[in-house]
Amino acid sequence: MKIAVTAASGQLGAAIIKATVELTSKDDVIALARTPDKAKHLGVVVRPGDYNQPEQLEQSLQSVDALLIVSGMDAPDKRIEQHRNVIKAAKKAGVKKIVYTSVQGAEVGTAFSPVIQSNRQTEQDVRESGLEWVIGRNGIYIEPDIEYIDSYKKLGQIYNCAGDGKCGYTTREELAFAYAKMLTEDKHNRQTYNLNGEALTQYQLADYLNLAFGTKLTYVPMSVEEYRQDRISELGEFIGTVIAGIYQGIQEGAAENPSHFELAAGRPHISWGEYFNGLKA
Repeated sequence: MKIAVTAASGQLGAAIIKATVELTSKDDVIALARTPDKAKHLGVVVRPGDYNQPEQLEQSLQSVDALLIVSGMDAPDKRIEQHRNVIKAAKKAGVKKIVYTSVQGAEVGTAFSPVIQSNRQTEQDVRESGLEWVIGRNGIYIEPDIEYIDSYKKLGQIYNCAGDGKCGYTTREELAFAYAKMLTEDKHNRQTYNLNGEALTQYQLADYLNLAFGTKLTYVPMSVEEYRQDRISELGEFIGTVIAGIYQGIQEGAAENPSHFELAAGRPHISWGEYFNGLKA
């Protein structure tokens, strides 16, 4: 069986390729990338995979049995059509199964909701494609908080508008393993899975970061508007507003969902105690 993964030069796509190769072989996996040179290091066949070029996609998907579509990064209205380009190309090329990386979050009422809505539309398009399908709804990556640790140290605190809300975090490595299983095992066909670990509050996150890095961080809640203005000042209007919307969704409970990770992966999600212990210097 030939398996292709889009957005292969990105962090999630690359991780999924690595995990899928480990379950199959490098000869069974094809990387699709908008800029193929950026995916050559993955050690598998690389083909062009620009979501805006349907004919190119159809050619690149020849001989592919199962396709994983990593959700695009463009504006929500644009990504719906881009994903449709990939789905149509897959059908024309004879692909039998599509796995789609969707996301959890508030479907209405936040600045992140348009992104969620666009993902839900693609979920519907995948289900109605006539092909076999599996959909994963990713939890929020924990890695950005790890990468931000130096900034947290300078501040002495974590601050955002999540309040007491719980967030079903996950890691790219855990997601990659689950998606490799979803691609290679037919028992997952026609299932939609929430892919996340144990849900954490920001207070718990601060405790785990302190455990891993020997810090004394505290969590300070802010209002949505205060946090939005703070993020805009650092990241600009668009990104700052979207990030505030993500944390507003956490506050409102949209990121605390039942996890289906074990059903998808065949094993439990890594515990946060184990994960953060593994980060200790």
